[in-house]
Amino acid sequence: MPSKTVGRVTLDERDQELLNIIQTSFPLVPRPFAALGERLGESDETVMDRYQRLKDERIIRQVSAIFDTRKLGYRSSLVATAVDEDRVDEAAAIISAHPGVSHNYRRDHEFNIWWTVAVPPGEDLEAHVNALHRLAGATSTRILPTLKLYKIGVDLDVTDTRSMAAKTQIPAHADTSRTADDLTEEEVGYVKQLQEDLAVEAAPFAEMAARLGVSEDAVIKAAEAFIDEGLMRRFAAVLHHRRAGFGANAMSVWNVPEQATDELGLELAGYAAVSHCYRRPTYPDWPYALFGMIHATSKERVEEAVADIRERTGLDDYRLLYSTKEYKKIRVRYFDPTYDAWAAAHVTDADRHGEVTI
Repeated sequence: MPSKTVGRVTLDERDQELLNIIQTSFPLVPRPFAALGERLGESDETVMDRYQRLKDERIIRQVSAIFDTRKLGYRSSLVATAVDEDRVDEAAAIISAHPGVSHNYRRDHEFNIWWTVAVPPGEDLEAHVNALHRLAGATSTRILPTLKLYKIGVDLDVTDTRSMAAKTQIPAHADTSRTADDLTEEEVGYVKQLQEDLAVEAAPFAEMAARLGVSEDAVIKAAEAFIDEGLMRRFAAVLHHRRAGFGANAMSVWNVPEQATDELGLELAGYAAVSHCYRRPTYPDWPYALFGMIHATSKERVEEAVADIRERTGLDDYRLLYSTKEYKKIRVRYFDPTYDAWAAAHVTDADRHGEVTI
């Protein structure tokens, strides 16, 4: 595997291998960097130095738990907003200030701001969207919640050797009847700690345990139990896509026959290049029910994937919405009091009793 240069950063073979591993299987063990070192053939000190350099170069965003928002009682949705072109940055900043907005991008479409928002149990998602529509001075907003999830999980091939037509097994997600109402106070404490960016030290879970006043083993077992119960999707890294060399971030949207949506959704989700795949509602001026996120090193590579999708499915009515600016990308923070403060300051009775502006 040859070295590759991304911007001003050169990634050697071990860098690329490390980045590929930690996106899907960061070790939940007392000494995770030593476990990574065993796979890479390096000492834990060398791996930590390598990891820290990749963080300093802003290629690794963070390593932490990825929880299932719905299982923790939060409501969430993708939202598409249209604002006047000369106000996009201003409006996006207002939207990004909401504590539950985790992703916010400018995209090359009439709906020029695309964002995801989550609100805690008991809060009215539509009211928060109404408030942000009003505060941002938007001309139109569409709320596009997930009707069916086919796939979720970014797995960027940093080596860029995988074919864009390559298929992959769709990860199974545990289903459970457990909800946020079932969480004990102790478990809420584990959620709060596991959602934090992992410290770069030999025994990082020991630091979490010390803050909670429990054993290191208890923290690791709690994380494993959350995964088994479906409350946590995985414990893994999120990369800065562009800094890692993935400059083309396209949201592919497809107009599909209603009766074939599930079949085609599973087909689309089976592509390794597709990180997220959902069924969402349609509107008279938005006929695209099937959404598939495609990350690639170039637009040409995105087109390779799309060409294969079209050939396999026969679908021709689609759009590729490329992100042209990233305003915000973080993980949702759970059990955070700033939600209540934001709602008290910005959500009005009219927002709570009005219809979502479309």
